[in-house]
Amino acid sequence: MRASVGALTGNKVAVLGAGSWGTAFSIILADAGNEVSIWARRDEVAAAINDEHENADYLPGIELPRTISSTTDPEQALAGADVVVLAVPSQSLRENLGTFLPHVQRDAVFVSLMKGVELGTLKRMSEVVAEVADVGPERIAVVSGPNLAREIARREPAASVVACADESVATALQARVHSPAFRPYTSVDVLGCELGGAYKNVVALCVGMAVGLGFGDNTTASLITRGLAETARLAMRLGANPLTLMGLAGLGDLVATCSSPLSRNRTFGEKLGQGMSVEEIYASTRQVAEGAKSCSSLRALTGSLGVSAPIVDAVDEVVLGRMTTAQMMEAFIARDTKSEIG
Repeated sequence: MRASVGALTGNKVAVLGAGSWGTAFSIILADAGNEVSIWARRDEVAAAINDEHENADYLPGIELPRTISSTTDPEQALAGADVVVLAVPSQSLRENLGTFLPHVQRDAVFVSLMKGVELGTLKRMSEVVAEVADVGPERIAVVSGPNLAREIARREPAASVVACADESVATALQARVHSPAFRPYTSVDVLGCELGGAYKNVVALCVGMAVGLGFGDNTTASLITRGLAETARLAMRLGANPLTLMGLAGLGDLVATCSSPLSRNRTFGEKLGQGMSVEEIYASTRQVAEGAKSCSSLRALTGSLGVSAPIVDAVDEVVLGRMTTAQMMEAFIARDTKSEIG
């Protein structure tokens, strides 16, 4: 059954997740004319958004529009929302979505901001939504692109991709998120957008490790380029459009995440390169580096398909504590030069 585009003419959006990206995307939605209700896990975060119009835990110093409210009650957040934005950590989506579903409006469209692959099942986030919510692809969209939350929250010009298998739904959502500072493009290649978003986090970890070790632009450019090649191999094996990876959801997202000190994944990698352990980094921040969670699932996925993935393999070894960051870089240089084209 096709989603009804007419159901996307309302102005209430529920954003499930009050982290930095969920909050920044709420600003986009509010600026585009939507009434936004953010579901927050903690009472103090919801209270600060409502009373002080700020999410000081994740985006300190950014004033939120008055059309954004927050609650810890999923029923209240979802009441009347024809668009449900999922902005929880990827590895907790399945559990969280199960608690949200009883309150989701019939025919509402789900929009995933998450960039990861589920551990164990190796499913992309749209596949998890489809399975748990029992909805068709015409009711599931993803947003992907260079999405550094603080820059977007400051309303610096940015562009991203809204992808849905139903082009009319993608177009309707495009209109709902087109703000004065945010330019969305549309795509029907949900697969390519999701793989680009998940893979770039792992590449950013690797780039961050190189930076933490003291290496410069030649090294990081090499890793970014080879990371794009790995992503393309996996995406093409699964049937994605390779041109997707040349656009905002592929190269654009990869460059931003690997190059910016605002990137959680690059910062996580830098700390590893400087000698901190994974446990020490987790203890030092509330922010989730999706690449550290998804590298093992991406490794299992590429391995099951016989796709060469030296960056994902090595990053997973470092995160597991079986390889140092210095050994990782040495292993890259020592690889068989006949194994891959440049």
